[in-house]
Amino acid sequence: MISTAESLVKDIERVQQIPIISTILNVVCQTTGMGFAAVARVTPDRWIACSVRDDIHFGLVAGSELKIETTICAEIRDNHHPVVISHVAEDETFCHHHTPALYGFQSYISFPIILKTGEFFGTLCAIDPNPAQLENEQITGMFRLFTDLIAFHLQQIELLEESDQAVRNLSRQLTHSVDENRQYRHISNHSLQEPLRKLQLFSSMLVDAAQRKDVQKAEELANKIFLGAQKFSLMIKGVSRYSGLEQESTLVELVDLNELIAEVKQELDSQVQAKKATFQIDPLPVIRGVRLQMEELFYQLLHNALKFAKKETAPVVVISSRALASSELGHQSFGRQASQYTEIQIADNGIGIEASQLERIFDLFAQLPYNQVREGEGFGLTYCRKMVQQHGGRIYAESAVSQGTTVFVILPIT
Repeated sequence: MISTAESLVKDIERVQQIPIISTILNVVCQTTGMGFAAVARVTPDRWIACSVRDDIHFGLVAGSELKIETTICAEIRDNHHPVVISHVAEDETFCHHHTPALYGFQSYISFPIILKTGEFFGTLCAIDPNPAQLENEQITGMFRLFTDLIAFHLQQIELLEESDQAVRNLSRQLTHSVDENRQYRHISNHSLQEPLRKLQLFSSMLVDAAQRKDVQKAEELANKIFLGAQKFSLMIKGVSRYSGLEQESTLVELVDLNELIAEVKQELDSQVQAKKATFQIDPLPVIRGVRLQMEELFYQLLHNALKFAKKETAPVVVISSRALASSELGHQSFGRQASQYTEIQIADNGIGIEASQLERIFDLFAQLPYNQVREGEGFGLTYCRKMVQQHGGRIYAESAVSQGTTVFVILPIT
């Protein structure tokens, strides 16, 4: 973790953005009987208080610093192990340690805050000039839960910052498209808000469980927060990948779709064998395009044809093409005009799609309303549409429930 002055300021701000930090510090002081508690950012050369409760007039506020060499937190940073001292004068390890003598405390507890990346962030610590009974599972278990909770919140805030950046990038990329701007609004107002709401709810419930000392419930909620954060991270990565697709569209070359489809089929061979699928493939043209994007496009389309197969019927996928002159396209809108196009059809005999879903399946985070095939985060066909549009083409689908789906991909030949 790079600790520049700017990043340290951001770290302090992130801790201060966590609404339950003051509650955590209050619970620490009330439960232990100690008068000072803090969340500190600890680097190899700095100790900075991010948030403080000070009932003993120790003299630190948020943003205050101690010399790292005068603290015990430097040792905690090195070995990632907590330090618990109920009575300094009776502790063989710390009775002659310079830190208690310098700051005048007799009880001390400090637990490391380890981010979910495995990086050390800082400590949750407490001190008091009087001894305190700290070496019991009730106290140490509470500190473990609170440091995990702080790490979860720091991750959530980082994800929020990433999402803000991703959405800003997405907004810049999509200003030319009314349809994509509609999707951006839906993502901001709905798709990204729901997992955040759950993370905030579970975090609040976790604090309540910790206050009740319900360790089992707290661990259950902590796991839900972790899984929710993972899902949210995947969504953010999906949005970021989607917004960055245009930057991948520079390596244009001749792409033989016959060779490309053969390679994609090989990649899907395990699924083809498992489902006993058969393919009927007509000769396909050579186009100019970005090979990696074309490979992903047809991988997603063939993968869907296999994934949405009927349970008791072996999939049959028919791939064909026909040449289209620009005059045949009528009023259809394309990113750029070409003299000749190819229309590639990928037809399957799968479960089909309801007519009301045909346009929505290309939207970000779209999910088909079938529980048995509800998987992934809904980006595959969204990528397909954007990649086709970047190639100056169009993609759409026709389908009937229980009869199958045909996806039409129209691409310029030159």
